[in-house]
Amino acid sequence: MQRGWAGHLGGAGLGVEARIERLRELPADRVAPLITESEQGGLRFVRRLAEDWATGRNRFDRPGEALFGALTDGHLVGVCGLNVDPYAAEPRVGRVRHLYVLTAHRRLGVGRQLVVTVVAAARGPFATLRLSTANPEAARLYEALGFRRHPADAHCTHVMELGAAR
Repeated sequence: MQRGWAGHLGGAGLGVEARIERLRELPADRVAPLITESEQGGLRFVRRLAEDWATGRNRFDRPGEALFGALTDGHLVGVCGLNVDPYAAEPRVGRVRHLYVLTAHRRLGVGRQLVVTVVAAARGPFATLRLSTANPEAARLYEALGFRRHPADAHCTHVMELGAAR
């Protein structure tokens, strides 16, 4: 893993030391707690992330792509990825993918920092970022970070214009 942002993330008087790192590998044992918890909540996208990584289908390794992890005390507590948007015709459209933070680490700024890191990584390679979420709490987070609702597209609920490449 590449070194990344580290800082004190706080919410409601609580805080946790977290490090956001670009993941160059995704060992099954490190992502297993995220898979287990997400599936208990009826979500399959974290398992799909791990399976796609393991098979090589999506390793977030095309130009501009990246997968980031949030680590506390050496444990992976959250993930968020950046891909070229497979639903867009333009190669300069990126897609925020697979944001998931363990329940015990929510409302502490971990998800926010993961998305901020993805947006920063997207500046330059991408002119636009898109995503799709059915989760109202996640939608509020994305909107607070500058994404706007985009209900006209079946594959996109939110969009952010990043501007010209640098």
